[in-house]
Amino acid sequence: MIGRTVVATTQAGVADVRSRRREQTRTEILEAAWGLSARRGIAGLSLRELAREVGMQAPSLYTYFDSKAAIYDAMFAAGYRQLDVALADIEPSDDPVDAIATAIEGFIAFCAANVPRYQLLFTRAVPDWAPSPAAYAVSVASYERMTALLADIGIERQEDIDLMTALSSGMAAQQLANDPGGDRWQQLSRDAAEMYIAHVRSRP
Repeated sequence: MIGRTVVATTQAGVADVRSRRREQTRTEILEAAWGLSARRGIAGLSLRELAREVGMQAPSLYTYFDSKAAIYDAMFAAGYRQLDVALADIEPSDDPVDAIATAIEGFIAFCAANVPRYQLLFTRAVPDWAPSPAAYAVSVASYERMTALLADIGIERQEDIDLMTALSSGMAAQQLANDPGGDRWQQLSRDAAEMYIAHVRSRP
């Protein structure tokens, strides 16, 4: 009995080490994928180049991701988790204008910090790819956290939520397209927030 316990414990330990190594390799592959996307654009990700970046043959990538779409899925989910972290760092405010302005400014900064991530999360830059249900669920959870924050300041109507997403994503698109590396549109965050709150409050 003792011998069997030792063997089982040893096997569990080996499996745990393999699992950690596999997860570490997956992380390295994703980091390399972001790096390549920064140089080639998110749609220009090449599995051959990616394999070379991490020191393996292209077919070996399928040991860790079963397709190129699966790599995009993992990047997509990771991107939304990073968005949650970025917006969680924003200090709460009792003033709706302050809260909205800070959220817009933080969102633009998040998008500008990593253009391929912005392309993957908020545009259709990758032809013939859509996130899997599991990856999409991460974005839905992120969206629900955003709507909960809006509800905290009294914004719950769907059309007002839609306007908020259109406003913030539109400003981010303008920033990246017309002033990359600058803050021309980011500086308009408070003006946009004031207009948005005034519009919301004007509703009966």
